[in-house]
Amino acid sequence: MTSSAPIGVFDSGLGGLSVVRQMRKDLPNEHILYFGDSANAPYGTKTPEQVRDLSYAIVERFQKQGAKAIVIACNTATSAAVNDLREDFDFPIIGMEPALKVACDRGHGKRQRIIVAATPLTLRERKFADLMQRFESDHTIYRLPCPDLVEIVEHDQLDNQELVDATLRRYLADFDLNEIDSIVLGCTHFVFFRDAFERLVPEHTAIIDGNEGTVHHLRVVLESLGKLAPEDETGTVTLANSDTSAHMADLAQRLLNR
Repeated sequence: MTSSAPIGVFDSGLGGLSVVRQMRKDLPNEHILYFGDSANAPYGTKTPEQVRDLSYAIVERFQKQGAKAIVIACNTATSAAVNDLREDFDFPIIGMEPALKVACDRGHGKRQRIIVAATPLTLRERKFADLMQRFESDHTIYRLPCPDLVEIVEHDQLDNQELVDATLRRYLADFDLNEIDSIVLGCTHFVFFRDAFERLVPEHTAIIDGNEGTVHHLRVVLESLGKLAPEDETGTVTLANSDTSAHMADLAQRLLNR
């Protein structure tokens, strides 16, 4: 497999396009195959077994397309499937987890109050429980399931500011936001709401996502294997979706370029 082989990126739907945007910025020479499973979205309300089965089918698709590495641009699919996938496939598989360490490190030793916004399944899975256990003795961490945010992206309602703001206010209503140091966006769909979160929370509250860290990790892994694309290569992005409608193709392209 050559260093010019593509990288497969997948998500339960369109949220992973926020990761692809970061990849285009930080790894401009790479060829990216993106698959959004919008026909089966959302993953966050499914069982772990269902998510594993869907993830396996997508990774097998990328294997047939000659992918040199896979990025699971979905915290939910990472939680449910990444360990099993790594056992059964021989190329690098990069997963995602909520950037809780980044949020905790911001305090430089001072106790932080952190909201982790994610899908219900991500917050229920053992993987997140293990992550949270590393930090919860020194920090106050609140789980916040936000399934409706996935639906807003998938149904092309991001530009409906009234709906977006009302939904975020409903989810945040139980918190004194003046006491919150940061909100971790633990779902790639939620990255599209960064501006809306920043509009609604105090200036001191940081909005943190894991996209940049994930892409940096991908770069390190590819570099260690000698698999980074040549610097004279012109990177490309190829979009595919289990929902094959023209509207979904148009929405994916708009989100990629948003």
